Parts: sequence; structure tokens; C-alpha cells
Amino acid sequence: MPQELQLQVSPEIAANESLLYENVAQLVRVSTKLVHKVVILKRSIDARQKSIKVNLKVSVYLRGDQYVEQNIELPDYKNVSNSQEVIIIGAGPAGLFAALQLIELGLKPIVIERGKDVRGRRRDLKAINVEHIVNEDSNYCFGEGGAGTYSDGKLYTRSKKRGDVDKILKLLVGFGATPDILVEAHPHIGTNKLPQIIQDIREKIIECGGKVLFETRVTDFIIKSNEIRGVVTQNGDTISANKLILATGHSARDIFELLDRKKILIEAKPFAIGVRAEHPQELIDKIQYSCDFRGDYLPPAPYSIVKQVNGRGMYSFCMCPGGVIAPCATSPGEVVTNGWSPSKRDQATANSGIVIELQLEDFKPFVKFGALAGMEFQKSIEQKAWQLAGQTQKVPAQRMIDFTQNKISASIPKTSYVPGTTSVEMGQVFPGFLTQILREGFTEFGKSMRGYMTNEAILHAPESRTSSPVRIPRDNQTLEHPQIKGLYPCGEGAGFAGGIISAAIDGEKCALKIAEVLK
Repeated sequence: MPQELQLQVSPEIAANESLLYENVAQLVRVSTKLVHKVVILKRSIDARQKSIKVNLKVSVYLRGDQYVEQNIELPDYKNVSNSQEVIIIGAGPAGLFAALQLIELGLKPIVIERGKDVRGRRRDLKAINVEHIVNEDSNYCFGEGGAGTYSDGKLYTRSKKRGDVDKILKLLVGFGATPDILVEAHPHIGTNKLPQIIQDIREKIIECGGKVLFETRVTDFIIKSNEIRGVVTQNGDTISANKLILATGHSARDIFELLDRKKILIEAKPFAIGVRAEHPQELIDKIQYSCDFRGDYLPPAPYSIVKQVNGRGMYSFCMCPGGVIAPCATSPGEVVTNGWSPSKRDQATANSGIVIELQLEDFKPFVKFGALAGMEFQKSIEQKAWQLAGQTQKVPAQRMIDFTQNKISASIPKTSYVPGTTSVEMGQVFPGFLTQILREGFTEFGKSMRGYMTNEAILHAPESRTSSPVRIPRDNQTLEHPQIKGLYPCGEGAGFAGGIISAAIDGEKCALKIAEVLK
């Protein structure tokens, strides 16, 4: 029988198999020759002390113990060509994993995606970066794989009580992700690798008899006697089904507006808003690892900070070590930022959203918009940023200390944000109360992370799409909308998830509930 051990080792030992085997042999008090196999189950870095350690949970197989290589295999998906159909609006993680779960349960998914496939999206991403042209249906937020496809593929989630995280991770490995995501404390795929995985998921859905329709935007819901009967697309085509999973993501404003026009119950929801801060990665490494040079055995350092400022939570969000900042507008006339990292996290800079929790009362100036008040608040800030940036996709930017001192930066160095920057006093982007909290908050951040508060850090505004500004309610038991039978609000866009893993879990949950009803 293998022995399970928890151990702390140096980064060099963790990265070197022979050194690790020697260390394990000493712990179990046997010769290294008797250690047959060491399987790493979990790995995390402890940088709290000057001497950095790697925490490992391992299974140790000694000579004579039977070791069987664990191969991750996909479920035995059925052919559902002639099965009952379920409409899924949105091909992000919620929609795609809902589709896989439906197939596993013998139902046929029809996935409707307003954007293009992963390869087709690339031309539109280039257009927004180089030509400042925003395609409203194909951008960093819309298209196959959703917002996560070209903005990182971070898989860490705190939502482990919501469902089976390991199942989602194993499915991703089955579709081509590195098995390391099963081990790492903060797993990550990378924007350079995730598109192929998404494409393979889509091909499996089609192979099993499901449908995936790209460049197909839903413009209306067909509802009779408060029950879903289908949808209408932008070409006037009708797609019929009496079960619909609505998984459109946090930026599908036209869907929120459609629901509101049709008097289908939705609610304003608090979210968070702020800036994206970019530091030299070398500086973050020095702060986090307390060293002059990171070395070969440690990954680029992340950071996480949470502070209470004037009664509001201010925190780092979607931190990207060795990453870049991307333009994530979904309509002309707005500027939006987000960040991502390639799989190796090997870029020269680190960036993170630094955001402030909003409250429903913050949306009072937009109260006439009802449930869309938060969305209009969000939109007003993005449009102001566009105006300040000269009506381009250049981003309003300011050095961090200059921002805290209300001083326009004399110069802005080249940042990872490809469309470019415009030097402004960023207090103009936000309402006064948010500007004040950000200024005080960065000062507090600098006290927690010595060296973080620097004019080497460049702030980009705004970071505004942290989560949906709208919640589409549903029954806690059935997961159906309380007003419309057969409508299953799902994922980030409905306000029930935050990130790839939690959205995928929510997609599976909705698919399971539909199967219960239909069978």
C-alpha cells in the first residue's frame, strides 16, 4: 500500500525528481533504491518566510507496491442525434459543460453562440488591438469559449461547495489540458493553450450529435403561457425547444435589455469596479519572494491583497503573473480592461485588477433604469474612459503614486496594453467616492507589500467587468426561472458563478435538473 505524506521542501528539491526521491526516502527511512514511485497529489508555494518552501502532498510507492498509471479518460458520451433537444445560449464554460452533461444524460444540446469559433475570433481581437475596431459579437468577451478563452484560463475557485471541481478539471485534462492542473493550488491553462481545448470540446459535442451554431445572436424568446417554446435569431429564424439554458456571460447587455423589455424578472446586482495595475514582474518577485533574483525553480510570483477602506472591500482580482492587459470592450464607444497570462507566464510584467465592492445604493443616479441601473452605472464609466482616451481604444493611464497625489503623469512608459495609453488624471473616470477609496486603498496596499506603491506601476482604467451587474433569479431547487417555465438562468451572466470552474459546475447542475424533469 502506498504511503501518503505531507512535506515541505525547497523549490530546487520540488523541481528535481532524483532529489525529491532522496528526500522522501529519508522521511520514510528507507534506501532511495527502494522508492519505486512518488506521485505528487497537491503542490503549493509557501513564501511567508525568507526561506521559501514548496508544500507537497505525495503518495509514496515502495518496491513491491503496485503502481498503476492513472489515465484520465472522457466519459462514454452517447450519440444523441435523435434525442430530445435542449437550447443552450452561450458557448462559454457554463454552456459547453452543460452541453457535455446533457449528452452524457442522453439529451441533444443545441448551442447558440453569437460570436465566432476560437480561430475566427483572433482576427477580431487583432482589429481591436491594432485598429481600435470593436466587433459587438466577436471580441474578448463574446465567441467560442467565452471570456476566459482569450483572457487566461485561470481555474482557481473558492466555490468548492458548489459542486465537483475535480470532475471539471479531469474533463479539461481529458480534452488536452496538462495534468498539472489537478495538482497545483492555483491551476491555470494559459491563453495560448485553451483555444485548442475549447475546439476539441466543440468537436466532441458535434461528433455526438449535438449542434453548435456560431455567429447566431438570439434577439427574442418565444414564450407561451409563461413557458419557453424557443428563440428567434437575428436572421428571423426560429429554433424550438421547451427547455433553455441561458448562459450568456456577464457582458450580454442586449439579453438583459430583452428580458427587461419582456417584463421577465431580473434584479440589479452589486459587483466590483476599479483599475488594472501593472508592475514589472521582477519587482513583484522581489516583494513576494524577498529576494533580488527569483531563480530557475520558482514561478513568477502572484499576489493577493484585501483591505477595508472607508467601509468598502478593496481587493486584487484576476491577478496575472507574467501577463498582459487586454482591451475587452464589447461595443464601440467604451473602454474596458482585463488581464491574461500565457501558460508559461513569461511576460515581463504582472498585472491585477484592483477593484472596490459596490452597493446597490451606488446606482441611485440610474434608478430610472430599474433592474438595469448597475449596468448603466458600469456603462457610464466605460464610456467616460473612451471619451478621455480620445474616443479610441487607448486606455486612460496614470502612474500609481501620481494617482494617489492627484497629479497627471508627465509620461507613461510603454505597457503591455497593445492599443496604447493616454495620460490622464484618472479621478475623472470614476465617481468621487470611488476615486477617494482607490487613492487611500493603494496607500494601504503599499503598507502591506513594501515596494508595491511605486511610480513604476501603471494604472489602467477601468476594470469594470468583474461580474454581472444583473441577476436573473431562479428557484433554488428546480433552478428554473420563477416566472418562466423551462428557462434555466446559468453561470456568470445570471449571477450564479464567477470564473471558469464555477460556471462549468453551474452548467452541469442546470443540465442535470433538466434531465430530471424530462426523464
